Amino acid sequence: MKRNFFLVFIQLSMISGLCSAIHTQSDTFFPVQGGDTLKGSQFNYNGRIWRDLYVSIREDQFLFSNEFLPGTVTMNGKTFNTPKLRYDILNDEIMIVTDKGQILQLNKEMVEKFTLKYRFRNYDFTNSESDSLSKVPGYLNILYEGRSSLFIRYYKEISKSGPGKNYEDFVQSNRVYIVKDGFFHQVRNNRDFKKFVSDKKDEIKAYLKENRIMISRKSPDTYVPVLEYYDTLK
Repeated sequence: MKRNFFLVFIQLSMISGLCSAIHTQSDTFFPVQGGDTLKGSQFNYNGRIWRDLYVSIREDQFLFSNEFLPGTVTMNGKTFNTPKLRYDILNDEIMIVTDKGQILQLNKEMVEKFTLKYRFRNYDFTNSESDSLSKVPGYLNILYEGRSSLFIRYYKEISKSGPGKNYEDFVQSNRVYIVKDGFFHQVRNNRDFKKFVSDKKDEIKAYLKENRIMISRKSPDTYVPVLEYYDTLK
């Protein structure tokens, strides 16, 4: 009788320990909509521990901030709130901090989209390699989606150029794209944008004047209301 009681006690202890471990691992991600809760350990198998290879270079390779920012990530059709996200635009990779304090670089093949919140604004990104946008591979910031769509692709590179410069730092650049009927149009300047809407040239010109809109390649958000109006025209 004592022996049986001892065996039962061991089994219950093992089950309790397993449940505790699963609970601890699952704290890394919390489901937002539908589906089963995915355990943190599953993400460990689909990512790798991040190491900083650029400690000697000034500034950093991240978008907005080297701090981890609030956001969500969608993997295999399930969207999860994460404690924090960080987007490395030099290597076009996103990363999280696990419950053990490790920085994990997520498997890009599993990531469909993610969001970042910075200075009270939400930024939505899609993984173009997972859909029909693969002509411009990588994570694209979605500014507008309608009959036409507007995206930004962020880049950073390591540079040592400059008079009297004896150190390396990160230099950021952005590429703006309009997509319509599956065709990508890179917007290098306002002339490219106006060329895209040239079939409605008079209407667009009147709209810009009436609403006192000044479009700028340096502020791609200024293109959004124009595209919204353009998409209403027939």
